[in-house]
Amino acid sequence: MSPMVRVGDRFPGFELPTYFPATGRDGVLKLQDLLDAGKWVVMVYYPADFTFVCPTELADYGRLYERFRELGAEVVGVSTDTVFTHKAWLETEKLLAGVRYPLAADHTGELARQLGIYNEEDGTALRGTFVIDPDGHLRAMEVTWYDVGRNAEETLRQLEAFQYVRAHPGAACPAGWKPGAKALTPDISIAGRVAEALES
Repeated sequence: MSPMVRVGDRFPGFELPTYFPATGRDGVLKLQDLLDAGKWVVMVYYPADFTFVCPTELADYGRLYERFRELGAEVVGVSTDTVFTHKAWLETEKLLAGVRYPLAADHTGELARQLGIYNEEDGTALRGTFVIDPDGHLRAMEVTWYDVGRNAEETLRQLEAFQYVRAHPGAACPAGWKPGAKALTPDISIAGRVAEALES
């Protein structure tokens, strides 16, 4: 399952049937509409509704949803289920009581195939997290197997770092960087002396 879309590429445009928990309605979510509004987009693919690890992940992103929104980002949960099972699952699973971000339905698996995360054997998608900038370019991608859940805090941290380097051309964020921490300005003069550059 090698990805067809690489980090740095323009993310495939999509129009997906979507359930909107905040309104209790369904509709169509278009990537271009989000980009036109200047949004960052965090797509969180998960294998299926009514499963086991998935609600813990969606709840984790739900817990931080307002922080993502404060950063001008929209979180979109996606699986190969339908909007109807999305709705039923949210109404059944207590862990999802706080989820207010859209849940899109890639029911045919077309987008998941483009992203290289579709499992042809069972029609589900692997766990895939995709951070898309307001220009529509893929800035980060994480794909994991079914049995290990993700950490929404790390996705949020990556988003903050990508926003920082976007606002500060030429800067680079070291491992674990968080807002307020020292960033780097890559230059041959600090090669071999990064520790000193971080301390200065």
